[in-house]
Order: sequence, then C-alpha cells, then structure tokens
Amino acid sequence: MKKRVLVWLSGWVDSAVTARLLMKEGYEVVAGFMKNYVSEEEECSTRVDRDEAIKVAEFLGIKEFIIFDFREEYNKKIVEYIYEWYQKWITPNPDILCNSEIKFKLFLEKAINLNFDYIATGHYARIETGLEKTRPVSYRLLKWIDSTKDQSYFLSGLNQFQLSKSLFPIWNLEKVEVRKIAEEIWLPNAKRKDSQWICFVWKVDMHKFLEKKIPIKTWNIVDTDWKILWQHNWAQFFTIGQRKWIEIGWWPALFVVKKNIEKNEIVVWTENELELYSNSLTASNWHWIWESLSFPIKATAKIRYRQTDQEVEIIDLWNSRIQAKFSEKQRAITSGQTIALYIQDELVWSWIID
Repeated sequence: MKKRVLVWLSGWVDSAVTARLLMKEGYEVVAGFMKNYVSEEEECSTRVDRDEAIKVAEFLGIKEFIIFDFREEYNKKIVEYIYEWYQKWITPNPDILCNSEIKFKLFLEKAINLNFDYIATGHYARIETGLEKTRPVSYRLLKWIDSTKDQSYFLSGLNQFQLSKSLFPIWNLEKVEVRKIAEEIWLPNAKRKDSQWICFVWKVDMHKFLEKKIPIKTWNIVDTDWKILWQHNWAQFFTIGQRKWIEIGWWPALFVVKKNIEKNEIVVWTENELELYSNSLTASNWHWIWESLSFPIKATAKIRYRQTDQEVEIIDLWNSRIQAKFSEKQRAITSGQTIALYIQDELVWSWIID
C-alpha cells in the first residue's frame, strides 16, 4: 500500500521539485497550501503564491489540493510574538517559531487527522534515523550538503515526533540541481525567483507592520562618547550590528553597537568598535533534539543563519541557562536570536540568547 504524503506546495520551486521526487518514488502525493497572516495589502501576493501552487499541482497530475486557513492561529502564535518581543526591544526570530508551531505542528496535525503518513517540504536539511546504544534519539537533524544554503538552523525548534513524520526529499541536491530538474520537466514555476520573505509574511513593510501596535518614539542616535549625531523615529526596532537606515553620509560606515532603552538612545560607531564583538553569551529557553548531553561540552554553534561553524564550549549555569564561550569573538550577538549547537553535522540543542 502506498504511503500517503501531504506536501506543502508553497508556490516556489523547491516544494514543486519535492512533490515531483516523491511521486517518482511511488508515494501518494496530495498538495497542501497554508493561508496564514495576510494583511489587505498582502492579499495579492498570497493569491499569486496559491495560484502558482495550483498550477504546479495540475501540471504534476496531483488530483487533490487542500487549502488550510491558519490565519487565526498564525496571528496568535507568530504575529503577536513579533509585536511582544519588539515591544521589549528584543529582535525576534519568527522563522524558527513559524516552523515549529505552524508548518510542522498545525500542518502536521491536519495531515495526521487526514490519515497521511508524512508531510514533506522543500527545506534544505537532512533527517536520518537509527538507534544507538549510547543515545535514545532515533531521528537526527543534520545539515544540508551545501553549508551556504543549509536550513537546519531554522528547524532547530523541531522535536522527535515532528522529525519522524517529515520528509525532505531534496536533501541531497544542490540548489542548482533543484532548479535544473524543474526546468528539464518544464515546471510552471521553474524560473520563479526564490522567496526572501520572513516566514509567511509576504513583502511586509516592517515599519507599517510594527506601528500598528507599537507606539513610535523619537530616539537619539549617539556615538560612543554619547554625542548626539541625529534622531530617528524607528530606532527601537534596530538590531545590534545593523547598518541599514543609518545614513548620515559618514565614512567609514556606522553600525548599531548598543541599545540604551532607559534613555531612548542607540549607540552607533564603526565596524571595529570593541562593543560590537564578544566571545561569550548567555542563553535560556533550551530545546533539545538529542537529550542525553552532559555539560560542559565542546562543539560548534551558529548564532545566525548561514554563519560558518564556530567553535564553542557550553557551560551549564542554572535554571536551564547556559554560557557559551567561543574560540573567536562573535560579531553582533543579539538578544532574542537562537544559538544552535552542532556535533559535527548534527543539530542537537538550541537556546534563546539573553
């Protein structure tokens, strides 16, 4: 009997090739499309993605196309989270939460209720199975073959059950190979440019998005001697290390070094400012994929997407908090972002940076 797979068809080429590969492998494939947070101005983009996904399903001969309306849940779990964290002047990471709470939770729950064996997405990561005597974990999340496009960091919030029910069919293909497959079989979206949007928030103007619920304040932009350089109404949303929107004709370029929330001040200075770099951080809100780790442990870590592996020692503190000591200083360590811990190619634990 064929295994049934619900494929998230996003309208982009990666998920289209995912569906194609599963069909060739003999799975019974059904297409699913998720409708999530959509403001009035984004409705057009949503329709475009949906229509692209429908074209792909029809082209591949997928007979069933299911649209799931997760807008209410998405607003509660993702949009409100973004507002809440920015109100605390913390830069959130909605992509990781979106994967663990929407794509691999709500979508997966719907799939199970509809008697599917698996869900599948076009993520660039690997899942391996197998029990070992030294560890109870049977599903392992590993980096993709191309480290520059590896998306395991965004999947660091997944658990064993979610991994056991998920398929990543393009795990062994380079991005150019995925595009080549799409073009060779004339997929309708073969030449569509890759999406750059945050999670499901299409083409969002973050200023307009945030000002709906967060009062605008005038912030002083100061240098490291606390001299006021200019003022900005959106500075509370700046991120450590950011250069965008800091444009006063200064050379060399200026970057956000520190936030002084009590005084409504943003400290900026040049790239070589020492406060922009640190070789340690603390983090909490742990999440494990491989439970049986003992601390201290030396491994590698990432504190942002596409970062190269950084040698680190993790020290257990208290109340599920850890300290990460890096071999080299890290640029722009940012509260609210995720630190993901790897043992070789395997993602094992993650925490939220304090």
